[in-house]
Amino acid sequence: MDKFTSMAVFVKAVECGSFAAAAEALSLSAPMVGKHVQQLEKALGVTLLNRSTRRHSLTEVGRNYYERCKIVLAEMEMADAIAQESRLLARGHLRISASINYGTHCLVPVLSGYRAGHPEVTLGLELSDSVVDVIAEGYDAVFRVGTLPDSGLLARPLAPYRMLACAAPSYLAAHGTPTTPKDLAQHQCLGFTHWSPREVWYFDGAAGREAVPVHGALSANVGQALRVAALSGMGIIMQPAVLVTDDVEAGRLVPVLPGYAPPTLPVHLVTAPGRLRTQKLQSFVDYVVNVLGREA
Repeated sequence: MDKFTSMAVFVKAVECGSFAAAAEALSLSAPMVGKHVQQLEKALGVTLLNRSTRRHSLTEVGRNYYERCKIVLAEMEMADAIAQESRLLARGHLRISASINYGTHCLVPVLSGYRAGHPEVTLGLELSDSVVDVIAEGYDAVFRVGTLPDSGLLARPLAPYRMLACAAPSYLAAHGTPTTPKDLAQHQCLGFTHWSPREVWYFDGAAGREAVPVHGALSANVGQALRVAALSGMGIIMQPAVLVTDDVEAGRLVPVLPGYAPPTLPVHLVTAPGRLRTQKLQSFVDYVVNVLGREA
């Protein structure tokens, strides 16, 4: 028998004054009420109730145990109420993970819109270009850029990530401007460590998709570092358009190979399956899919 259930039956038996009255109140049989009380007494090794043919009375130990049981059961009811409320109200803390570029340039700008509609939800955003474990590391939601492995996680597609190859005018003036993807073999192509393989870049053109081997004197695990390196004239980078748009518009970086487009990268919002869905998480998922689930 479940101990908490037995405690609740014991409390009701005390309040009703007899097993029969408690049985009627709980829709149980009187013998079943007696079994619950006996189970508690056996587990505790004490007598809780002095029985008579019609009524029973608490022992001294039973009186103290009864008072503590009421406190425990009240706390359980409160915990259940809080849990139920969390399913109805968007309230509490959400732990979120995203890649550095996507989180900074795509996700953070729209979070104020979510908070405006859900002021009782706080957000803990952790940015990393490493792949995190949604379940083991306790994240509520994770944004992933790139092809997803078959992991069994729940994944909702968002607007794809547009990529752009570009370089500083000073680099192009010194080394020339590539006109076809194959020309990149003669250039410094700065690699992103988390791509696999980072020594191959892809381009879509009139003849279809081309895989181009590239090399460079620098690779980095953060796109912002590659952007700064490109601005200093170190070489050509391929990074998300959102990271370099301002530089391109200002003329600090120049797109290369305008007749070819790097393939877009898929983006997904990932959550763990089987986890109790709270309104705070559901409201966040719904908002993100609505705002980031379409092309900009």
